[in-house]
Amino acid sequence: MNLLRRGLLAALFATLAVPALAQSYPSKAIRVIVPFPAGGGTDIIARVVTNKLSTSLGWSFVIENRPGSGGNLGVDATAKAMADGYTLALGQTSNLAINPTLYRKMPYDSVKDLAPVGLVASAPLVMVVAADSPYKTLADVVNASKAKPASINFASPGNGTVAHLASELFQKTAGIKFTHVPYKGAAQAATDLIGGQVQLYMSSVPTLIGHIKNGKMRAIAVTSLNRLDDLSQVPTVAESGYKGFEAVTWFGFVAPAAVPKDVVQLLNTEINTALKAADVQKKLDDQGADVKGGTPAQFAALIKSDITRWAPIIKESGATLD
Repeated sequence: MNLLRRGLLAALFATLAVPALAQSYPSKAIRVIVPFPAGGGTDIIARVVTNKLSTSLGWSFVIENRPGSGGNLGVDATAKAMADGYTLALGQTSNLAINPTLYRKMPYDSVKDLAPVGLVASAPLVMVVAADSPYKTLADVVNASKAKPASINFASPGNGTVAHLASELFQKTAGIKFTHVPYKGAAQAATDLIGGQVQLYMSSVPTLIGHIKNGKMRAIAVTSLNRLDDLSQVPTVAESGYKGFEAVTWFGFVAPAAVPKDVVQLLNTEINTALKAADVQKKLDDQGADVKGGTPAQFAALIKSDITRWAPIIKESGATLD
């Protein structure tokens, strides 16, 4: 009987321990891994949200930029971290929904090894040319490509990124062919477009909006269904003659799979509260990002649905990475 009683008491204490964790959480700095270099769209969004949480709640965050393998290195480090709620990552479409098909061997399973915490924002892609480019519109690019297939060098932030796959989808839709030039990140591709080494580039709006606003690049189309307030003069691909065309990249916090559910819920609640703040919305809007939010379950469903959506496009493009 004593053994049975001890077992029951142990089980009771174990049950009570989880809520106690959430009540005392966080008691130290939370590490947020950004799986891309500092200064890019993912990094900016992570800092906007964590800065708001810091000022409104007094929580401490340490941003750790860990780029490599299309974001796999940083997300894998998160998946394998201690499941205590003190390591998060700001994942995105590429490393959570595209890489599972793109890479022959993945170090983590996006669905099984990670706990979705909350969707933060989504951002359309923007197709740009250099400021001195002869191409003024998307029609100019299409006509030039039809006249001389594969003559236009198209830059992307990397093989299998949302930008790369969106361009493959557009080429198929428009019946044209570019020569794809993949880069290891967004910065060098932007430099080479401005310098004339490539003629066309597509990446997320948060990554390129600074170059567009300072006049070094000309935006010729965005991949959202509706025009963006901050780039209201730039037409969508859909309204440029390709009805229904849409391709966006999204950003959301994830944690190791075994993180206690009440900690996930606490993080989700506070992230959603931060996203409702006017200053956060303005900062994200200035970056061309659309504020989202929602429940962990909704974010989990998005990850699963986008894995299914992008898989056939990846296979058809022939893109693959080791």
